Amino acid sequence: MLVPPWLEKLLNTSFFNVCRTHADAARSECNMYCLDCNVDAFCFYCRSSKHKDHQVIQIRRSSYHDVVRVSEIQKVLDISGVQTYVINSARVLFLNERPQPKGGKAVSHVCEICGRSLLDTFRFCSLGCKLVGIKGNGDASFTLDAKNEVRGEGVSSTRMNISSSSREEEELREGSQQDIYPPTPPPPPSTTRRRKGIPQRAPFRS
Repeated sequence: MLVPPWLEKLLNTSFFNVCRTHADAARSECNMYCLDCNVDAFCFYCRSSKHKDHQVIQIRRSSYHDVVRVSEIQKVLDISGVQTYVINSARVLFLNERPQPKGGKAVSHVCEICGRSLLDTFRFCSLGCKLVGIKGNGDASFTLDAKNEVRGEGVSSTRMNISSSSREEEELREGSQQDIYPPTPPPPPSTTRRRKGIPQRAPFRS
């Protein structure tokens, strides 16, 4: 099985709606997804009460597009071939294709499915595009088992024992990238001169 049964449902789920049960709570955004239950998104409080011992991932948002941290998703999916980004000091990847204006300057790397420009030599811009590529060509996989068979490793070593050193090696292999949404630079210093004091009118001569 090249695609896990929960992936397509995840990619078609609407996130960041207000939870109906906990609408008045501070953290009521539905940005969690349970891989065991494979149903709709839910909030922080629903996770504590209904999915405490389940396998749950948290979806985040960058410029109105859903992303997931690499450190979370790589435990359950083979994400090789998908472009990753560094946003707010965390390495993430996008769930679905993002619209991109046609034309513009020529780029070296593009997504095989949607043609979006990429930063590095990856095949896909998102999990959604990799899913389309797997269905169309069958030359890729999301299954960790298949990835491990190629490397001659056990499944448990990848799924359960993802050490910090292996993550660092993966990041070095992918190359360090700047934040795609860098912080706003500080305003330039003001050139307006301040007055040294309140101006005084010269006294009249008698």
